[in-house]
Amino acid sequence: MAYESKFQREDIDELFDAILTLRDREDCYRFFEDICTINEIHAIAQRLQVAKLLTQKKTYSEIEKITNASTATISRINKCIVYGADGYRRVLERLAAQAAEEE
Repeated sequence: MAYESKFQREDIDELFDAILTLRDREDCYRFFEDICTINEIHAIAQRLQVAKLLTQKKTYSEIEKITNASTATISRINKCIVYGADGYRRVLERLAAQAAEEE
């Protein structure tokens, strides 16, 4: 792995390896329903939507209305997009490419 995470540990490596074994959306639902609370899943999904809207140049007030995320959450995600590890950018680019292929 070329990227050196500040959070890298053996147990987190194992978690990510487990996630990488998921084959389809049903596997994801089954695994994440077991490993996360519904509120945790909703919070993660909300963060991804906020990141998507930020990259689409939506304003904080527009994002707040669409997602019900607090401005603090929006600001935190914006900092990740600007100064973070490029995780949101990489995933959003791949999702956009996948959507374009499906059209």
